[in-house]
Amino acid sequence: MVHATSTLYRILDANLDRAREGLRVIEEWCRFGLENQALTLICKQLRQELATWHHPSLRIARNTPNDPGTQLTHPQEEQRADVPTVIQANLCRVQEALRVLEEYGKVYDVAMAAACKQMRYQVYTLESQLQPRKRLQQLLSAPLYLVTSPCDQLLSIVEAALQGGLALVQYREKHANDDQRLAIAHQLCQLCHQYNALFIVNDRIDIAVAVDADGVHLGQQDMTMAVARQMLGPEKLVGRSTTNPQEMDRAIQEQADYIGVGPIYATPTKADKAAVGHEYIRYANDHAPMPWYAIGGIDDKNLSEVIAAGASRVAVVRAIMEASSPSTVVQQMLQEFQTTQTEQ
Repeated sequence: MVHATSTLYRILDANLDRAREGLRVIEEWCRFGLENQALTLICKQLRQELATWHHPSLRIARNTPNDPGTQLTHPQEEQRADVPTVIQANLCRVQEALRVLEEYGKVYDVAMAAACKQMRYQVYTLESQLQPRKRLQQLLSAPLYLVTSPCDQLLSIVEAALQGGLALVQYREKHANDDQRLAIAHQLCQLCHQYNALFIVNDRIDIAVAVDADGVHLGQQDMTMAVARQMLGPEKLVGRSTTNPQEMDRAIQEQADYIGVGPIYATPTKADKAAVGHEYIRYANDHAPMPWYAIGGIDDKNLSEVIAAGASRVAVVRAIMEASSPSTVVQQMLQEFQTTQTEQ
């Protein structure tokens, strides 16, 4: 009987460790990779709940030197192809461990078994939330964001920028009729995807849906985040412009995928908005849990100042749209980011 109890305790101890370790791996990606506060909190809460069941009596039963499992491994565990593979492997690890805890917990403590069953369902939900985040992962690796302005050479300018390494484009058009907007959005979407870049539509959720854009960017007066997500689906990106802490707080509550922060400098694109300067950059660094892009009057000449103030991503309009060589400007700005990261 004593041996049976010791065996049960060792099984529970091992799988509590396994589940908590797997959750920590996932949590680190949610925090530092996705920069998603909500998903990070879910992982942390699950780990803490498991910790309440990890009693000293279970830890004492541990017998690592005589555990045959410590010597076993599999070639697939020795190397991972990429970060998504790491996340998926650990999601499976947590789910399997929770199932073991649920079944053996029925012998140890039925309350524990019930708790682990509910946690397993939460991890399934977490997995579904992480799966459509491929676009967000792509956005996280794009420090430069082009917001277009109307011009006759729009397609050629955007293509030149894409050839320079640009990976994120927003189509912004306030005055053309809907037929024109739809036609241009369709062409831009195809062009961006040809270069494996993300394509976002400003304001118009209906056009984003029609052309199968990667997401939509909303201003403060546009539709709610909930409506945008309902129309676009869970896998698309939804961004929000912010010009002050109150608007940022709203975007955080809405769980925007990313936000714009600015205008940093005075700009004709936002002629009705006063420049917020570097102070808002510092505020975003301290308070924004999601990726954010400094925007407003930023170009290749003042980019270093913006980066020094704390911005790791910027959105630009005229710096690329009015450049004699959009491709060169993109390359120079991307190099500035790379140089700064290397120095840090």
